[in-house]
Amino acid sequence: MVSILQILLLVLNLVYYILIAHIIMSWLINFQVLNVRQPLVSQIWYGLERLLHPIYSRIRGFLPQTGGLDLAPLVALLALIAIRIVIINNIQSFY
Repeated sequence: MVSILQILLLVLNLVYYILIAHIIMSWLINFQVLNVRQPLVSQIWYGLERLLHPIYSRIRGFLPQTGGLDLAPLVALLALIAIRIVIINNIQSFY
């Protein structure tokens, strides 16, 4: 059972880094440091968008409309951190 929880933590860490990369890249695009018209930037950006769209769409379904401010990445990041904390604090009970 511990092995399954460690694999789950590995997957959660991977999702965490993907979320962080998406958030940082969105800031860089909004501040015009990166240009979406460049092929490499475009491929990475749209790949991350397609990868994270199922997560964000479910979160956006129950969040209120906030105009131009998208809180879905923040909520996803906080939920992911909370799940990791719960797993790490309860992993001792499986030894």
